[in-house]
Amino acid sequence: MGQSSVRGEGTRDRVPHARDGGWDEGRHDDASSGDTEDPARPARPATAGAAVDGGRSRRRGGGGGQRRSGKGGGGRNGKRRVLRWSASVLSLLILGTAGAGYLYYENLNGRIKKEDLTLGKNRMPQHQPNAAGQTPLNILLIGSDARNSKENQALGGGRDTFDGPPLADVQMLVHLSADRSNVSVVSMPRDTMLRIPECRDSKGEVYAAREFAQTNESLDRGGPGCTVATWVELTGIPIDHFMMIDFAGVVSMADAIGGVPVCVDKNIESRTSDGKGSGLKLPKGTHAIKGEQALEWLRTRYGWVGGTDLERAKAQHMYMNSMVRELRRNAKLTDPNKLRKLAEAATEALTVDKGLDTIGKLYDVAEQLKSVPTSRISMTTMPNFYSTRRPGKVEPTPGEAEELFRMIREDIPLDGKPSKRATPTASKDAAAAPAETEVTVQNGTYTDRLGSAQGRATTVAGLLAAKGYAQARADTAAPRQAKTVVRFPSADLEGDARAVATSLGIPAGSVQKSDQVQGITLVVGADWREGDTYPKPRSSGKPPGSNTSRADQSGCMTVDPAFTW
Repeated sequence: MGQSSVRGEGTRDRVPHARDGGWDEGRHDDASSGDTEDPARPARPATAGAAVDGGRSRRRGGGGGQRRSGKGGGGRNGKRRVLRWSASVLSLLILGTAGAGYLYYENLNGRIKKEDLTLGKNRMPQHQPNAAGQTPLNILLIGSDARNSKENQALGGGRDTFDGPPLADVQMLVHLSADRSNVSVVSMPRDTMLRIPECRDSKGEVYAAREFAQTNESLDRGGPGCTVATWVELTGIPIDHFMMIDFAGVVSMADAIGGVPVCVDKNIESRTSDGKGSGLKLPKGTHAIKGEQALEWLRTRYGWVGGTDLERAKAQHMYMNSMVRELRRNAKLTDPNKLRKLAEAATEALTVDKGLDTIGKLYDVAEQLKSVPTSRISMTTMPNFYSTRRPGKVEPTPGEAEELFRMIREDIPLDGKPSKRATPTASKDAAAAPAETEVTVQNGTYTDRLGSAQGRATTVAGLLAAKGYAQARADTAAPRQAKTVVRFPSADLEGDARAVATSLGIPAGSVQKSDQVQGITLVVGADWREGDTYPKPRSSGKPPGSNTSRADQSGCMTVDPAFTW
């Protein structure tokens, strides 16, 4: 990519940090505060919680299917194709606000909108395979509040933001386990304050890093690839694909599916005294919602007890859970016309990364997801706390958020049930004596809330020296690293890297081959900010917090009495 100008740090004055006319609330909003709480109400607690040293070293030369047809033919083959699609393709349709479309018409390929997977300058982390050589699959689902079309403007309201920059107001990471036995879905509140890394768009324009910004602003920094880069920077989780949908896409998908059952424990009308709210109006009980009503449900915040972004996430989870159950029930439908409408709606609604740019690739993803039972689909929200630096916003809860991210990175199911764990194969490269091994140690402990733990690279280099690694040295480089890793550049250094990790008690799964280092490099992560012993991870298979739900569970949203009728 070529040279370009760099955009400044500040957000443009005409664009609020998080507008109420976005996924936050519906077309009836007039204000644009975007705060997590209704300013007219007292704040309520959220769910629990949220310089440098280190270089390069070298030792002994350490540098360096056939696609399935999607055509909708007739006859027996066409009918079998329809049955296959109804059983497998629909399983991930909307694991997020309107998740994914699985297409069976080859001529729809051209409708799929594609963009780069990541726009960040840092290389994507690598998956660790399990004992069978399988790796997880991670897909970031993004709900855009773009108002750049007549359809979106009619649905999104917020006339003052028409044709303005889009915000990533819904963000959910779908994690399919390496053994394909379970799925975990992690939501991030759109009001989360964090570091957005430097991003460069496809035209070469550079967007400077912002050290403390709202996560939904990442979409306006080159596109969904910057939202992906922001997640990777915060979590250290490799992301394989993204799928993005806008207002009009949610409506068209809900219509094509035929309605999604949701439940409220009282009559609800999402409308405040000053006209804010999504406009959702439902009587008590269970209702199959679609079209604009589905969009209103997904955007409702005013109306649920608490009135927070977290409650909205719960309502979105309910919608997703119900959608999965509905699609499972319809898995045997043989209505080609309905399947065609679903496919066409999906192609019009979605923007995906270039790795999902054909029917065949989308079909392959669906094939991997179809066998996961709804009882093994778990959904949760990133642990967070109300920010004191930006009142009304939230930040990731130190410790708890990292524990959740660790479970995803290490492929630990959120439902607490066993799964095949990653077990790296033994290295064929024998380790040299510690005294002969050069090791560079870098301090990657920086977090947005706590900054860097000073002197960690020097301390850990000293620990290695005490174990015989006389050539271990601290470097001044300070890459942000959530989890401590040992990286090596080539196969002839793999044994040495594993020996370094073993000497400090670092798990074998944290040893990674990388072309970004020139010798064995140990990056001390935010998980080891203090002490002389690498901390053992929590053995519990349960995620932090208490807001995890399963896709096979149903229930009713609790309505705030102030919003009933």
